[in-house]
Amino acid sequence: MAVIFNKDFTEERPGGRATMHDARGLSVPRVCDRPAVIVVGASTRAFAESACRAGWAVHAADLFGDVDLQRAAVDVIRVPAGLGYPHGLPVAIAACPPGPCVYTGAIENHPAIIEAIARKRPVAGCSAASVTAARDPSRLAAAIRTAGGSFPETFADPVGLPHDGSFVVKPIASAGGRGISRWRGGTAQITVGRVWQRFIAGDPWSAAFVAGPHCCRLIGTSHQLVGRRWCGARPFAYCGSVGVPLDRVDAPLRATLERLGVALAATFGLVGLFNIDVVIDARGDVHVIEVNPRPTASMELVERATGESLAAAHLAACDWVGPPRGQHEAARGQTSWSKAVIFASRRRGDVVIPAGWLESATAEWSDADGVSAIADIPRPGSLIPPGAPILTVFARAETAARSLAILQRRVSLLRQLFAASSNATCRAP
Repeated sequence: MAVIFNKDFTEERPGGRATMHDARGLSVPRVCDRPAVIVVGASTRAFAESACRAGWAVHAADLFGDVDLQRAAVDVIRVPAGLGYPHGLPVAIAACPPGPCVYTGAIENHPAIIEAIARKRPVAGCSAASVTAARDPSRLAAAIRTAGGSFPETFADPVGLPHDGSFVVKPIASAGGRGISRWRGGTAQITVGRVWQRFIAGDPWSAAFVAGPHCCRLIGTSHQLVGRRWCGARPFAYCGSVGVPLDRVDAPLRATLERLGVALAATFGLVGLFNIDVVIDARGDVHVIEVNPRPTASMELVERATGESLAAAHLAACDWVGPPRGQHEAARGQTSWSKAVIFASRRRGDVVIPAGWLESATAEWSDADGVSAIADIPRPGSLIPPGAPILTVFARAETAARSLAILQRRVSLLRQLFAASSNATCRAP
């Protein structure tokens, strides 16, 4: 079952002529006020906002139907977990207007859904075959080693592996670090869909790329925040990023990341936005952990810092050129952005979100940053269950360390408010 939120779009819409590509790759010119793009995934807000700024008419389908997504999109289809997500997405978007479909996380875990969408409309992004290949640990390991990189030892079963936590067990179909744990032994009777991978201690980084038919460029890097208790995150769970401008990345590391990105894009036929998650160990060696062949959560920090619409870059790389409005003004004078995902406490009751409460509570932060300091804002009256993500918080400053310090303070204050909310009995009208 899908819940549809219709939102009147009242801004002036410039007319123009767009090019429509059908499933056979033919170009079909059509006339429209703004070209339509359909965005699907667990959370589509970041890409939807970027596409909206670039002049696209966004039609979105995801798990949450957040307040800020509804503001950015012409219409939003909420497909709740257990009531159609993710397998109901192709049906949910069937009535959307003609246009390319962009998928975000964690649709890469469901290549059959990508294929089902591609049978009805063009997909702007990696093909199901490319996704399947890039997410295969054995094929990914071979590609990385061919490119001169390092990939952790990875096995399809735990036979003979130590039980001392030096390996992790992880689902192949996962996103955001969900389902990963240290391997301490056990029966492990079910091995299908899981792998055992040597744990690499070090600093987790993410490298973002955009790939076209003839080039692949590194567009941004960030430190990953993983399993941070101050976010309420579980171990190994992605809970944010601290952006690192490219001009502050050491030249050897940048060269290594660029070489790996170019090689992986060529090997697997990656197109549009994708990222590589790596760990840099104490010796400075770079170990590739996985490839995410779609727009990722850390990429919006690049957009906030540079003003470039990454949605426009993604669509253009996939041969979809929209209106000539692909940039917005970046915050001036301060260049380091960070973000954190706040999770509800696993030991308390549901968090209640009253109408307008979050934005009024964080208005001073937004004024200081020059753009909204919070995102993925739950719908008024939403009940956030224990352990679930509540929202995303941002901060900016002159340096990454300063940005992270501000971010931690903001998260601490909001978690205090959420703790009070979970103990309250009020409900929003």
